[in-house]
Amino acid sequence: MFLKALGLASVVAGAVAIPAAAHHSFAMFDALKIVQLEGTVKEFQWTNPHAWILLNVKDEQGQVVMWAIEMNGPTGLARQGWLPKTLTPGMAIKAHIHPLRDGKSGGQFLAVTLPDGKVMGNPTGRPVNAPND
Repeated sequence: MFLKALGLASVVAGAVAIPAAAHHSFAMFDALKIVQLEGTVKEFQWTNPHAWILLNVKDEQGQVVMWAIEMNGPTGLARQGWLPKTLTPGMAIKAHIHPLRDGKSGGQFLAVTLPDGKVMGNPTGRPVNAPND
């Protein structure tokens, strides 16, 4: 009986630990900074638990640098009007992000401006109903 209880406890602990490990802190992003990038979409990864935009951006020397932009998951994005084909390779966009604190080429998604001028997301990074400062 003791072994059955121990086995059940292990299964429950494992079931609780797996979802917790799938989520991470956003401390790696500098929430006090907003960076605007202009580039072309290399790839739009519609994946769980987070979707990704891989964006080719030219640096000051004219060299192409790929930025990895982490988004919410597909379910939340779909509720906001996103589709797996909202961004396509070669599409020129502007992206607003919270950059990585370590200075590497990546960040947390805030918004994109599509070629037709449509903005998806929140470029200010502020809550939608926040009062102006």
